Amino acid sequence: MQLVILLIALGAIAALGYFLARRKLLGGGTGDTAIRPHSMPGYHGWYVALWCALPSLVVLLFWLLFEGRILEALLVSHLGPEIAALPGEMLGLLLNDIRNLAAGDAVSRDADPALMAAAERYGAMRTTARAAMLGGGLALAVAGLAWSWRRVAPAFRARHRVERVVRGVLILASFVAVVTTVGIILSVLFESIRFFSIVSVGDFLFGLEWSPQTAIRTDQVGSSGAFGAVPLFTGTLLITLIAMLVALPVGLFSAIYMAEFASPNVRNAVKPVLEILAGVPTVVYGFFAALTVAPALRGFGDYLGLDVASESALAAGAVMGIMIIPFISSLSDDAIIAVPRSLREGSLAMGATRSETVVKVILPAALPGIVAACLLAISRAIGETMIVVMAAGLAAKLTANPLEAVTTVTAQMVTLLVGDQEFDSAKTLAAFALGLALFLATLALNVLALYIARKYREQYE
Repeated sequence: MQLVILLIALGAIAALGYFLARRKLLGGGTGDTAIRPHSMPGYHGWYVALWCALPSLVVLLFWLLFEGRILEALLVSHLGPEIAALPGEMLGLLLNDIRNLAAGDAVSRDADPALMAAAERYGAMRTTARAAMLGGGLALAVAGLAWSWRRVAPAFRARHRVERVVRGVLILASFVAVVTTVGIILSVLFESIRFFSIVSVGDFLFGLEWSPQTAIRTDQVGSSGAFGAVPLFTGTLLITLIAMLVALPVGLFSAIYMAEFASPNVRNAVKPVLEILAGVPTVVYGFFAALTVAPALRGFGDYLGLDVASESALAAGAVMGIMIIPFISSLSDDAIIAVPRSLREGSLAMGATRSETVVKVILPAALPGIVAACLLAISRAIGETMIVVMAAGLAAKLTANPLEAVTTVTAQMVTLLVGDQEFDSAKTLAAFALGLALFLATLALNVLALYIARKYREQYE
């Protein structure tokens, strides 16, 4: 509650500082209104607002990062040296019980009077710390308002200061994005290396049987596991192919119609309706595939004398194709609209029809954007999980028959990591190897899309 109050108060103080700084610069208050200000009033307002909010937010961030450790250190020192001398695991379990008891959650031991007293002590320290955080944050914001407001003057270079802060924020955001990406890659890579120290790369990439069940203990009877990922790759490619066979013609033809043939009213009505499909949760598509499409395909197959599984690649791929239609239609429409009008008018002036202009001029010129849209849709289809789990099944079959149940890489990653697992067996580490393979596949698709876009863009610019 104190955190919400502090954030609201900081926003109010920053807004007040913004308007006070603008008023001071515009309404006089400086005594030298004949001097032309170096920076616009808005920059002075943002300068004061930043000084009101940023110092408090920085202190608040550091406090939230280290609050738990500081309170635990104070609590351990209060409990006495005999508690501080406990082994690390026992001390951690005790502190966790104290925190849970203070929050009203369940604990792993009986709540004796000593534990209740420690929980009350911890709660009191946390309440005092939150109150101090609230008071200190507000005091720091008011001090920043007073100090920065005094610096507002026509000769003050507020624009340079504000742009410097904005540039620093942008650099920090870029750094966070890069560090996050590197962290994800390294975490997947290190665990994959551990997996490949147990299972050879050749067996994983070229093995034809996937059965990751292994014995958890040495005295337990169980399978040694088979980690041939070819059935998973085959199922992923099969479902992705079916999805693209559905999404590519529908998405591309709808983009051509909206960009070249539809009236503005029709375009303004149809395009948002298509883009709504992108906002539907994937679990809803999974329900639709499992409860509507799969039974319909099975009934139609029975009518034709075909043996269609209750969970089939065709059902999952068809619904997945519907899901990725907006990716192709919207991006292709933008690429077609971006084609210079001079190319259209030149083709029509030479006697070409609208259809000939679309096929021979507009589509080749928009090809980089269309290819990028298709590859993005393929990446989206490869990474889909919920539809596959609910409509395609979990059977790792090496088959090209779309009427049978198959599974994909993402679906197996989910099943491998469900439940309480220790990351010390080939079964759980296999999820990271699959994730690495999926990452490399999507990376290759993105690189291919960039290559095609750059190659053909140079041809038509």
